[in-house]
Amino acid sequence: MKKTITIKEIAKESGVSVSTVSRVLNNHPSVSPAKRAKVQAVIEKEGFQPSMLARGMISNKTKTLAVVVSDITNPYFTSLVSEIELASFEQNYSLLLFNTMTAGRQKKADSSFAERDTFNTIFEKKVDGVLILGGEIDRDEPNPEYLHTLEQLNSQVPVLIIGQKQANCSCEFIERDLEKGIFLSVQHLLALGHRKIGFIGGEPNVKITTQRVQAFEKVISLYSTFDPTLIHLSDFYTEDGYQNMKAIIEQGELPDALLAINDRVALGAFRALADHGLACPEDIAIASCDAFPDSDYQIPRITTINQHNQFLGKQAVKRLLKMINEEPLEALEAHSPELIIRESCGIGRIRG
Repeated sequence: MKKTITIKEIAKESGVSVSTVSRVLNNHPSVSPAKRAKVQAVIEKEGFQPSMLARGMISNKTKTLAVVVSDITNPYFTSLVSEIELASFEQNYSLLLFNTMTAGRQKKADSSFAERDTFNTIFEKKVDGVLILGGEIDRDEPNPEYLHTLEQLNSQVPVLIIGQKQANCSCEFIERDLEKGIFLSVQHLLALGHRKIGFIGGEPNVKITTQRVQAFEKVISLYSTFDPTLIHLSDFYTEDGYQNMKAIIEQGELPDALLAINDRVALGAFRALADHGLACPEDIAIASCDAFPDSDYQIPRITTINQHNQFLGKQAVKRLLKMINEEPLEALEAHSPELIIRESCGIGRIRG
């Protein structure tokens, strides 16, 4: 059996140093063409295939990123992880996905502990960088022990969070423009003649919910009368939209329109309306703050906000790799959500 050649043996046979072989294996531009040719000749002759582990031992990089999500069944996270994977692949990086199950139906009782435990596991995996999407860091007031563990992780490996900034966290953040998405949605409903507008979905005490409700109240107050009884918070899933819509129907007179925190919540509202002999947009207009895949195939097609996950994914990976390579970070390109007008808002209705 032919003996597998080592990197040290390649260096000896090529007449170069081990560090030069390392630079050739990692496509470093500092190697002269002559030395590169010598090393490549030995590699080809011996059929040497460097493992990712071997490369990591030489370069102190594993070309692997950890991605932490709170619920992979949430279409927002699924879509965003897909874009992150594409962007990472283009840079020859692979992903390790950690689904903490701290949201949704499988939500654990102590979500903070589950995420802290995940951070410890990530550190043991020797990844080059970490991307965090949702979870405890999205809360208005994250658990102090969680923040302490996160800071410890960030001191050992670069951490980037796609979410709203926390004043007491030193990690790098990429934020979505939540207020602009709300303004686009509500202004569209107002332009159609709707004035009595409610808001459904979103977990209380979570930044994405808090900031969107604040923006909703702000824009409604500019053009109409804000009615707090039309705010129904619960969670981010289809059943939450169903229960919120059911509660509004049971209150009595329907509002002119509703803004759902995402397309899944809007879909639940559609089902509740149908179960009560009502329909969207005939009886009430509904728009969404966050576009999910296939929302243009629902009945009715959902008027929603494209959050441009492709942009977010590419920007996150690009910025994290700069952090890993200790390169200067340029100013972030502004995130700009986009209104997609479809069927669920109908046309303005005149109340008698």
